[in-house]
Amino acid sequence: MKTLLLLCVVCTLTVLSVSGTTEPKLKNCNEVRAAFSSKGFNMNDVPNKATNGASLKVCPQGFSCCTVEMEDKLSQQSHAEIKAPVFRLSINLQSTFKQRHDHFDKFFRELLKNSEVSLHNMFLRTYGMMYMENAELFKNFFVSLTRYYTSGSSAVNLSSMLSDFWADLLERMFRLVNVQYEFNDTYMECVSRHTDQLQPFGDVPRKLRIQITRAFVAARTFVRGLSLMPDVVNKVSTVSASPSCVRAAMKMLYCPYCSGQVALKPCQNYCLNVMRGCLANQADLDTEWNNFLDAMLGLAERLEGPFNFESVMDPIDVKISEAIMNMQENSMQVSQKVFQGCGTPKPNVAFRSTRSVRETGFTGRFRPYSPEARPTTAAGTSLDRLTVEVKKKLKHAKKFWSTLPETVCAGERIAPGDECWNGTAKSRYQSDVIGNGLANQVSNPDVEVDITKPDVVIRSQIAVLKDMTSRLKAAHSGNDNEISFDTEEEPSGDGESGSGCDSPSCSGDDIYFSTPLNPVTPQVNKKHHEKSAGVSSQGSMALALCGLALLIPHLR
Repeated sequence: MKTLLLLCVVCTLTVLSVSGTTEPKLKNCNEVRAAFSSKGFNMNDVPNKATNGASLKVCPQGFSCCTVEMEDKLSQQSHAEIKAPVFRLSINLQSTFKQRHDHFDKFFRELLKNSEVSLHNMFLRTYGMMYMENAELFKNFFVSLTRYYTSGSSAVNLSSMLSDFWADLLERMFRLVNVQYEFNDTYMECVSRHTDQLQPFGDVPRKLRIQITRAFVAARTFVRGLSLMPDVVNKVSTVSASPSCVRAAMKMLYCPYCSGQVALKPCQNYCLNVMRGCLANQADLDTEWNNFLDAMLGLAERLEGPFNFESVMDPIDVKISEAIMNMQENSMQVSQKVFQGCGTPKPNVAFRSTRSVRETGFTGRFRPYSPEARPTTAAGTSLDRLTVEVKKKLKHAKKFWSTLPETVCAGERIAPGDECWNGTAKSRYQSDVIGNGLANQVSNPDVEVDITKPDVVIRSQIAVLKDMTSRLKAAHSGNDNEISFDTEEEPSGDGESGSGCDSPSCSGDDIYFSTPLNPVTPQVNKKHHEKSAGVSSQGSMALALCGLALLIPHLR
């Protein structure tokens, strides 16, 4: 009996001893009041001593330093705190690619402007007043290129614009090299219709069309991709958290306050499950996001290589000048073909045989292209440098959405090992970490997620990324949906820009016009015809001298 009594006394003392150590801690909420106040709340909302927490909706019930009103305020705080790191990471990503977009866009625009200025200066030196009288043609050429870059095929049909440019240039030059004749609009329409068959500029127009189309499609599509990224990130990052996510975040971040453990941080795996539940919809963006980035990287490689905008636009003045040289050198053959197909024009009665060569044609000496003498940059940089930098950023942005939980649940936000908050106590977190994405949340132990209701905003951005990816892939092939062209590889070496017509159709015996017009030979009196013939001979001699002058620089 004495032994039994002694055991009862010992047990009673043990219970009292334990109560004496824990009860004061539960009753004292001073630390909680200080921590609650540091969040910007009124410390008077926190009880001085622990009270019955049976009415709590989220945190463990029992003796608690929390009230229902505190839970509501801490829920709002939790929403802000889980959103803050995601928002910060998204802002950094937006800023990165907004800057890259601005750099590329500024570079392409300045390069276009620099090319226009370079052509103007070069043609003014080479062709003088003859260029000034036709400068509008070249100005409109660059205006159209800029409009296509900014607005695409909805504003400018690139293929038609280039064809019109060469047809207009042919018409102007044809008049200049045949000043001894009169040409009405109907006659010149006949000439323009057969520009492709005549090939007066050699192979330069075909090659330049391929180069310009590829380079411009790639450049503008790549810039559009860069501009899309900040917009997608902004819309996705502002998606509101669900009520169940907010409750789970509040339980993870602030329920330790209720038991007086204000410094206790969540277990890492617990944090991962909560954040993967909260960011389930965002994670579903990852597949299309990565596909989009792969397409951007592929197009960036094209910009570095065969679709290099800089290598096309920088020497475009030289290429157009070479085309003009081809026309000068082949003007007699071209004129004969035109006269054969469109009819012999009327002599120009106002033509004076005493006019000098300088007055009757392009006579400027062409200066060969010297890469060392030309500027190689725009906007203070080069395309290669811009592309190398942006490729690093694109690679770094891959898997951004699926790794957000790991990024958030790191560092000072979590506690390592078993000394952490597991949702109910300071102990090891026992549940398995679930996968990313909406479908995996069916087994999430900490966040209730309705997998049958995907977020509308995020689904719309998935569709946007899919559409842009298809455009990037088309641009990778040199196509802008409505534009297609011969993908024949261009010859390498010095002849890349086109030095003449190497087609069999350039031979004198071929017929240029598939539907030749009946030649119309005007009635000309014999005396006047002999005078015109003399003038024609003089004009041919002048053109021959002009061609020789143009060839001299190449022979040096």
